[in-house]
Amino acid sequence: MFYGEFKHSIDRKGRLILPAKFREVCKEYRIDRFFLTRGLDKCIFMFTEDEWHLQEQKFKTMSFTKQETRSFNRMFFSGAVDVVPDKQGRFIIPEYLKEYADVKKDTVIIGVSNRIEIWDRKSWQSFYENSSGSFEQIAENILNL
Repeated sequence: MFYGEFKHSIDRKGRLILPAKFREVCKEYRIDRFFLTRGLDKCIFMFTEDEWHLQEQKFKTMSFTKQETRSFNRMFFSGAVDVVPDKQGRFIIPEYLKEYADVKKDTVIIGVSNRIEIWDRKSWQSFYENSSGSFEQIAENILNL
């Protein structure tokens, strides 16, 4: 559903704009509400409302008697906030999520199929540089092609 890599900056009012391609997807699928939360690798995860509820159901099936499950759920859900972009596709990222992901002004917004990730531009560049060299090896390890 969401694909691509887009560079955007947070405006002086603290708003970030969804890339035009993502706004087209939102219009096509009548998506008007998202959930943001702490992501992995120091990014911010952004889920559509439907996808958020699917993820929530998955986490509900995990045993809360396990310390790792409790810790992950606390970090994931305590960081969650719902946002409704305005007509131009702008929305505000809460300060605590920007601090978590070290997002200041310049961002990279990437589509990862069922979610969107928001990265600080320098953090994304570092991640990309560190990961791109092992792309084939990772594919070999996780894909059965």
